[in-house]
Amino acid sequence: MDTVDTQTRSKIMARVGQKNTDAELLLRKALHRIGLRYTLHDRSLPGSPDIVFPRFKAVVFVHGCYWHSHGCYRSTVPKTRQEFWTSKFQANRSRDARNAKNLIEQGWRVLTVWECALKGKTAGPVDGVAKAARAWLVSSAIIGEIPDRSSYPPVLK
Repeated sequence: MDTVDTQTRSKIMARVGQKNTDAELLLRKALHRIGLRYTLHDRSLPGSPDIVFPRFKAVVFVHGCYWHSHGCYRSTVPKTRQEFWTSKFQANRSRDARNAKNLIEQGWRVLTVWECALKGKTAGPVDGVAKAARAWLVSSAIIGEIPDRSSYPPVLK
């Protein structure tokens, strides 16, 4: 059972940020420290990627494990209205896949970095994640994923 009323819960959820999250800021600072330069939230690209590397024709999405239903310990389904949440998370995953497909069709490469790789008990050193991202950037892989600390180097596809 929820500890707050519906109206309060709605206000709380509406304030959840989509840009400049803690995980995104951690990664951006680490990427900058190792000399990588990028642009942010390019709305002309499908999905408005969090980090864009025009030089590498590559984008990085920093996905929150909860909202994008990663499957790690951070991605639980609320006990109330489970059908609603399951449907919502599935729609988010479908949108993520559609955006990645559209980006690839436009000639972009796509890396997904999960929040649990940057924060929490499965996080690795943030500089390690940034180095793994750089390794992916200089590779020829079209798709990559950094799901948690056990994934160094990144999963390349």
